[in-house]
Amino acid sequence: MVATGRRRIGSISTGLRALIMLIAGLCAIIWPMDVLAVLVLLAGALFLVDGVLGLWAVTFGGAKTGNFWFDVVRNAASIVMGVLIFLSPLLATVLTATLLVYLAAFQVIVVGGMEIWIVIRERDIYSRIWPALLNGVLYILFGILVLITPLLAADFFIMFGGVLAILFSIGLFGLAIKLYKKGF
Repeated sequence: MVATGRRRIGSISTGLRALIMLIAGLCAIIWPMDVLAVLVLLAGALFLVDGVLGLWAVTFGGAKTGNFWFDVVRNAASIVMGVLIFLSPLLATVLTATLLVYLAAFQVIVVGGMEIWIVIRERDIYSRIWPALLNGVLYILFGILVLITPLLAADFFIMFGGVLAILFSIGLFGLAIKLYKKGF
């Protein structure tokens, strides 16, 4: 009996992962901006903990890289960033979301432009160039739309991530059931 209970740990842990993934996906779809705010606060906590532990390691832990002042400044900047995120989580969320969405939008526009340029430059190898040109134009238009509405785009990306998390959780539930049937 005890051996069977221990053997079922794999299926239980996989099922638990699936449940957590499902809950996270549903939260991302239902409350996308709240999920984004939580992610930014987690990043702030990560900055703060990283900076404090980094300063401790440089000061007391013997983690010397040979550039003491660089290590001190880097870790102090990490602490300042964490504190700033906690002082104004709303501003940090808006700025983070906007920056990331702008980066994604510029990447999409560049990819669309490169696709158009390559298709035009190497049009001899294409039987029809209009589908590839249309694809490049759609990339550019999507990038411009994202630039115009960055917070709505961030909302969409969080919800899209939630849908992907739900789909992944379904696969994990299937794996957990399969593991359970095999005794793992």
